[in-house]
Amino acid sequence: MNRAWVTITACLTSLTAVAAAASSTFSAADSAAPGASPVLTASAPQVTVSPDAITLPGAPLAAPPSTAQCQAADGIACFVPDQIRDAYNLPALYAKGATGKGVTIMVVDPFGSPTIKADLATFDKQFGYNAPPNFTVITPVGAIPKFNSGNKEMVDWAGETTLDVEYAHALAPAANILLVETPAAETEGTSGFPQIVEAEEYALAHYKVGVISQSFSATEQTFKDAAQFAPLRAAYTDAESRKVTVLAGTGDAGATNYETNGVNFYSSRVSAWPATDPLVTAVGGTQLEQSGTAYESVAWNDTYNQTFTKFWTGSTKPSPYATGGGTSEFFARPSYQSGVEAVTGSHRGVPDISMSAACNGAVAVYSSYTVKGWSLACGTSEATPEFAAVVAIADQVAGHSLGVINPALYKLAAQHAAGIVDVTSGNNTVAFTSGSKQVTVKGYSAGNGYDLVTGVGTVNALLLSYELAGK
Repeated sequence: MNRAWVTITACLTSLTAVAAAASSTFSAADSAAPGASPVLTASAPQVTVSPDAITLPGAPLAAPPSTAQCQAADGIACFVPDQIRDAYNLPALYAKGATGKGVTIMVVDPFGSPTIKADLATFDKQFGYNAPPNFTVITPVGAIPKFNSGNKEMVDWAGETTLDVEYAHALAPAANILLVETPAAETEGTSGFPQIVEAEEYALAHYKVGVISQSFSATEQTFKDAAQFAPLRAAYTDAESRKVTVLAGTGDAGATNYETNGVNFYSSRVSAWPATDPLVTAVGGTQLEQSGTAYESVAWNDTYNQTFTKFWTGSTKPSPYATGGGTSEFFARPSYQSGVEAVTGSHRGVPDISMSAACNGAVAVYSSYTVKGWSLACGTSEATPEFAAVVAIADQVAGHSLGVINPALYKLAAQHAAGIVDVTSGNNTVAFTSGSKQVTVKGYSAGNGYDLVTGVGTVNALLLSYELAGK
């Protein structure tokens, strides 16, 4: 399965000095500011990550399928990028010249894709889009190993990279794309997340970045304590100081997530970092429901969709495919969530906002790193670059990068700003088979106002771009 998992291995000696001994508690007072850090207690772990993107099975197609073709062939909906643009009222922004021009979206992916530039060109040609003004690929922490189509991790990351780049560009067509690749061999446990931190810090120092899109996550319970986050947060504190917005997907397993082995799921509610970090805007997932030219959003949960699970897993048994959401194990409620304390309690709640992620509503992507053709992808790996595009357009409207946008999002939500569209139905309760038993992890329900499934809601990009920009 092409879904997020992480492994916490031995402590990374080179980062040990960064974490000083202190109290092991992390109180609400410690996190009152958006950039609050956990109290340090121990050295940083070594963290390896795998991509969040879900690539649906099937032979690549010669052309992107239509919604009707997907429904007829597989019983699920699918969309092309023009439909995603329409769903979030983006064409009206483009008509105003708000296209992300002059703003750089940083996409971060281990290994990357060896064919991403050619694939994006084919994607653009298919839909009549112009190429991004600048598309730069950098490898600041070492050369990328030669692509091996027999290496599942390389193939999975290439799929992640394809989804990230194509949909960040599709929704912010005039934004620059900076793809930051790292050479981590994730299964070997030798590099992992520290390489990503180093690469992000290099890119922040050498490029004018507006927003960072990250589509990977680590279950918080796989960390020993809050202190282990400290060295791994360096890029986020750096981004905060440079007024760069950082985004991360909340994961694709609903109210649960993967255990350390990357195979089994927790049988109780868990959340994933870096989405839970107070400096990060956590992006959850919705399902778009199309009626004519109109679209409505509900919380994404394909767990009990037997048509989908049969298509994807070969079985009609429930399998956890839903938007991540819940409360942090380690981070206390930041000040910008004070108004939703009744929902989050004393802890940081996620997501903050949501966009399209459902597999019953997957999007068309083009790739050629293995076999040339069109396939379908979904997950919060879709929602995250989509929201990165909205932020890039807001940066253009404002005339400068916006930095940590969470305080603004919650203020706008409290004011019932029209750019934030409440999502009031659905949940992220999931179920899975463990041994001979079916395990259900009861999640949260969407409702009026903020919730732990879709955050403050989804977006009307035309309005939200100007609201975030203060115009």
